[in-house]
Formats: sequence, C-alpha cells, structure tokens
Amino acid sequence: MEPKMEHVSVTLPVSNEPLIVTSVGSRKSLKRHWNQLSRFQKNLACIFLAGCCIFYIVFFMLPLDDPSRSSDSNVIDSLEHIQIAPFKERHERVIAQSVVKEVKLTDSHREGNAPTEEAQAVAVGQPPDTSPGPALEIVREEPKEIVDNEENVLEENHRAAFPGAKDFKGPTNERQRAVVEAFQHSWKGYKEYAWGHDNLKPISMGYSDWFGLGLTIIDSLDTLYIMDLQDEFDEARTWVEKYLKFDVNREVNLFEVTIRVVGGLLSAYHLSGDRMFLDKAIDLGNRLLPCFDSPSGIPFSDVNIGTLTAHAPKWSPDSSTSEVTTIQLEFRDLSRSAENPVFENVAARVNLKVHELDKNEGLVPIFINANTGLFRNFATVSLGARADSYYEYLLKQWLQTGKKNDDYLIEDYRQAMSGVLNQLVRTTPNEKHVYIGELINGKDFKPKMDHLTCYLPGTLLLGYKNGMPKTHHRLATDLLETCYQTYMKQPTQLAPEITYFNVNGESETDIYVKTNDAHNLLRPEFIESLYYFYAITGNRTYQDMGWTIFQAFNRYTKVKNGYTSIGNVKNPLNTRPRDMMETFWLGETLKYFYLLFSDDRNEIDLDRYVFNSEAHPLPIRDHV
Repeated sequence: MEPKMEHVSVTLPVSNEPLIVTSVGSRKSLKRHWNQLSRFQKNLACIFLAGCCIFYIVFFMLPLDDPSRSSDSNVIDSLEHIQIAPFKERHERVIAQSVVKEVKLTDSHREGNAPTEEAQAVAVGQPPDTSPGPALEIVREEPKEIVDNEENVLEENHRAAFPGAKDFKGPTNERQRAVVEAFQHSWKGYKEYAWGHDNLKPISMGYSDWFGLGLTIIDSLDTLYIMDLQDEFDEARTWVEKYLKFDVNREVNLFEVTIRVVGGLLSAYHLSGDRMFLDKAIDLGNRLLPCFDSPSGIPFSDVNIGTLTAHAPKWSPDSSTSEVTTIQLEFRDLSRSAENPVFENVAARVNLKVHELDKNEGLVPIFINANTGLFRNFATVSLGARADSYYEYLLKQWLQTGKKNDDYLIEDYRQAMSGVLNQLVRTTPNEKHVYIGELINGKDFKPKMDHLTCYLPGTLLLGYKNGMPKTHHRLATDLLETCYQTYMKQPTQLAPEITYFNVNGESETDIYVKTNDAHNLLRPEFIESLYYFYAITGNRTYQDMGWTIFQAFNRYTKVKNGYTSIGNVKNPLNTRPRDMMETFWLGETLKYFYLLFSDDRNEIDLDRYVFNSEAHPLPIRDHV
C-alpha cells in the first residue's frame, strides 16, 4: 500500500484577469518585507517618499501665479481686502507675480443693472454669500514695472484737476498739522477695520452700520479735500464711484441721509468739480422723493431707497421738526446743480407749510405729524435735539439764495430769536452764566441745555454779520462763553452731552451734570461756533480756546485705532470709553478744528459758501 500524499499540486489556467489578493495578506506581506529591511534602507525609503510628496505639491497642486509665491506675503491679504481698499500705501513697494485687480459682475451688471449680493458684500467687507447665483469673473492684471522714483509715483496718482475745482494748500502751521495727524490716525483705523461701513468701533476693531452707505467715507470727502489729503481723497472717491449703490432694499432716514450723504456728495462736487459726485447725489435725491408724498406735504421721516416706499418713524406717528426742516439747503442746491426744479420745489413747500403754522413767538415744538401737517400739542420747545437746525436753516436758506428770496424765512428767524430772548434765556445766580433752557409741555421752564445748542452762538454771529440786530451779537458772545465753561468746568475739559444750570440755589455750583448725561460723543457744535467767531472777527483768542479742547480730545478720547466717544467726562481716571467713532468726528469736528486753526480765516469764504448742518459747504447763489 502506497503512502498517502499530503500535498496536491494544481495548475491554474492562464488568464488576463488581474490577480485579486486579499488586503489582509497584502498588509502582512508588506509588513514582513518592511521588517526585513535594514535601518539604512528604511531611512532611504522615507527620504524618497518625502521627496515625491514635495515634488507633487510644488508642480501639480500649487498654481504658478499663487500670490503666496511672492517675496512680499502681505501684498494680497484677501480678495475682500482688495475690493474694500483699492489703493495701497503710495510708498509701499508692491512685488507680486499678479494681483487681483477687481471683481467684475456678470454681463447684466455691466449693462447697468443692480449689483449682485456677493458684490455688495465684498464692497463693505462682508464674506460673500456662497449660495448659487451669478458667477463672478476675476480679472488678473499682469505685473507692472516697479517705479522707485517717488516723485513719478505721486505724479501718476495725483488727483485729476476738474473745471471749477477749488485749490487748498494743506496745513500751514503746527496746530493744523496736529489736526491732520488726528484725522489720518482716525482714517487709518477706519480703513483697516471698518472700510465701507458707516462707523468705526476703534477699541474692538470692528464696525457699526446704520444705513450701510459708507457714511464715514462720504462725510469725510470734503474734509479730505480741504486738508489736501490727496491720496486719501482718491481712495474715498474710488470707493464712491465703484461701490456706493442706492438701488438696494434699505431703510434710511430722510434727514440724516440728506445732510450726510446728499450734502457730502454735493460739497465734494462743488470743491473738486468732479461730476461723478453730482450724479450720485441726483440718484439718491430721486430715491428720497417718495417721502414728500404724504397727506399734508410734510415729509415722512423714513424711506426705503430700493422699494421707494416712505413712512413715519416706527417709534412714533410724528417726525422731529428738525428732520423735516433741515433738508432744504441740500435739495435746493441739488436742483440748481442738476438743473431740475423738482427737489427745490418739494422742499420749499415744506418751508411754506411750517411757516403758516401757529407758533409761540416763532418758537416751534419738537414734533410734527406728516399726516396732519400739525405740531404735536404740548410738545417740548427746545433749541437742542429735534429742533435745533430748524432755526439754523431759516437763516442759512436766506443766505444761500443771496438774501434775495424767501423773505418770510428771515422774518421767521428774527421772530424766533426774539422768542428765545424773551422766553428761553436765563442767567445763573452766582457766576452769571447765560444759557438757554427748554419749555416742557410748551410752558414750564427747565434749566437744561443740550450740547447741540452750542451751535447757536455761531449762527447768531453769522446772522449779525448779515444784518441781524445787536441783541443777537450780545447773546452770541454770552452763550459762547457759557458753552466754553461746560468744557472747562469738567476735570477732562470735555463737555457733557447735557448740562443743567442753577436757578434758585438748588445746586452748590451754577453748572452741574447728571450721571446719565456725562457722556461725550466727539460732537462738533461748540467748535463750529468757535470757527465762526474766528472767521468773522479774526480774534485769535478763539483759536486758543479751541486748542485747549483739541488737546483734551487727544488726551482722553484717542485710542490705538482711532478716537472714541466716552461715557464720563467727570472722571479723568474712569472715562468709560464707548467704542464708537461717529462720522461727524471726521466730517465736522476735525474739519472745524482745521479751519479754526488756519492762518487764513477766509479759507472757506463765508460770503460765497454756507455750511449745512453736517458742515458740508455749499455755494451761495446770486440768482434765483
């Protein structure tokens, strides 16, 4: 008997099919072979594999024109940054293979339609919406030859001269240069952290939007031009031309947008001669017209500039009196500049309707109803918030038309100032500070004066310069001194938002501040009055008063990335910064400081220009 065979040999047929090997066997085989290698062989294998990975990444995964290959890694931080700040610092050497020049929209937008939501988001620095929509076309620009000659670079980028452009020489003394430095410090923070948004939050390095229209940029245009900051003006102009769009679904306030945006664009147009600013103002003006389609002709306070629907404020059926009577300078100038009478006509009708209402010696309540066209019964009478610029625009409209038209406006102004003298002016018992109070319920006197009221000394003096009685000059001088003391009485030498005055000895001091009113918002009104006093009289004492206050702003409101409003002017050790830089800091306060410190007190000729309520100079017209 033959022995039993323990192994069977089987020959498999030849096939073209791939041999399938189980993963378990494969892993065991690879591991066994790896363990059989020497340490030297293992090291060589690792080096070889690492080299292959690097070779693959460099030549297959990384684009040849990737900005990260540039020797300057800061040239392009992000697509959003390029869109928001199209100008880099003029003296910065830019080295790159290619740069993203601009984002162009689809063909429909190039034909003039509304921008996509993605483009709008990029324009204000928001991450674009990634939902399906029109594609963006990225256009790349070939690298340009680097120019080391600084003079040639500045000449190439120099602001274009337009017909009628006004020439400004820039700062001529140390005080003006200090103001320019403050502006540039504020602008740098805004540009870095809030470009395209309404307000900078300098402490948290963020932004705050009110209407989403780049208010700080527009409010700053004429300040930049007056200070001769050409590079910054070019940056702002480019943003306005490319990214300021009004065909958007957005609710805005008629008054605020008129004085800031329409006024800012018109002023930039008149100073620079650049028609682009006027075209933008006309577009916005047309979108504000629905406000005037009310039952009474008194405009609604709010309008959606996209849907063109207007309404009263959501918090009340009434508008502020100042809101409906502080649009006429801008609308009249818009009509004269655009040669379209519709803007002036609708605003002038508001003048006439308010003129025909009953008043208390020319004094008006702070609320008015757009549906009925009547003042609110028993409303407060004040020259502060919600009524201040009504009185200001009575005088300035008369000046704007060359003192030839709308005589009822100057009569209303005279009567109102008589009512102020008879009913609102008081003097403190000890230090004899002259101030203006309020009438609560239209009759009960309250010794409270807003900082906003400190515009009045300058307005009174401007009126006196143009023929108003001497009593206006006396009140202007007394009130200016009181406003100055609201600054000097505080340890920070900064005024509070609201000041109270001693009447019958109820306070130990004649000037006192309540805790809730101790904030300072970087407001311009008193500096505005100082400017008028210096420009009209030439007395340099007013410059010294302003310099003291400017230094206080530098001491207590300047922070790393700009300037901030503060919550407490009563304690230098605890000012409670509020992390907000309002647009009027750049548009008004620093502009008035700069003009106040000028060696030429006629740098803005008050016989040729009138400032609107947001400090935007508009031309005085000698014709109807």
